[in-house]
Amino acid sequence: MTKFADKQKLRKPRIKDNYNIEDLIHILSFLRSPEGCPWDREQSHESIKHNLIEEAYEVIDAINANSAANLQEELGDVLMQVVFHAQIAAERGDFDFNDVVNSISNKLISRHTHVFGNDSADNPEEVLLTWEQNKKIEKGHKSQTEVLRDVPRAFPALTRAFKVQKKAAQVGFDWPDSSGSKAKILEELGEVQEQVNLTRNGLESNAETAENFRKDVEREAGDLLFAVVNYLRSLQIEPEVALNLCTDNFIIRFSKMEEIAQEKGRGLESMTLDELDSLWEEAKKRLGQ
Repeated sequence: MTKFADKQKLRKPRIKDNYNIEDLIHILSFLRSPEGCPWDREQSHESIKHNLIEEAYEVIDAINANSAANLQEELGDVLMQVVFHAQIAAERGDFDFNDVVNSISNKLISRHTHVFGNDSADNPEEVLLTWEQNKKIEKGHKSQTEVLRDVPRAFPALTRAFKVQKKAAQVGFDWPDSSGSKAKILEELGEVQEQVNLTRNGLESNAETAENFRKDVEREAGDLLFAVVNYLRSLQIEPEVALNLCTDNFIIRFSKMEEIAQEKGRGLESMTLDELDSLWEEAKKRLGQ
């Protein structure tokens, strides 16, 4: 591991046409050194943690755009974040990049017991089952509840719900088909409306309890969203992907709607809701949606 206190002055990296992983590690190490960059030197795991999430999302954008050039660049940004965190850890004496590589290599071998061990898996479904069984053993999970709790809370809410439901389904806690989860949506929607009605009555009669009523609606709304995720999962639809697609389409339609309004010499803010609805339908028609 590299520690600044017990090493000589780092050699400044050379500029060249081609670099390898050792070069990248050296560049990050130099940037973190007293001779390097003040900004890089001041960073910590905490200060740059959100950068990794942002870079990962940019990788997804590159994949969705089917751009090999962008994908290459964005994967490099993700790799840089990994090396950055490893360098910070090395300076603290926790671990270094080689430890990271060793850890993931061991994991790949230990989880693929159908390749490197005595288990068998003849299709992707059996592979995933074997992976999850080995993961449960490695983490020392004694119950499926521990498996559910192991899903990171830092995940986007839809993704976390999706993964928790999948892991609950591993022990058979699941609807046999999509009809059950579809009916649950209607049930939860009714409960949301019921709670909204109670909240309105409560706000009218006792304003001091307004926050408690809102929390009740929030809880019921969460149940509704969870049910929607469950239904989409039964259809093998990733909720994050579906919602992002919907949001992208909304922006496209809204842009067209604003364009049409400008053609008419109008501003959206000056229109009634009926006029806006009419523009929305016209925008969909022009876009062929």
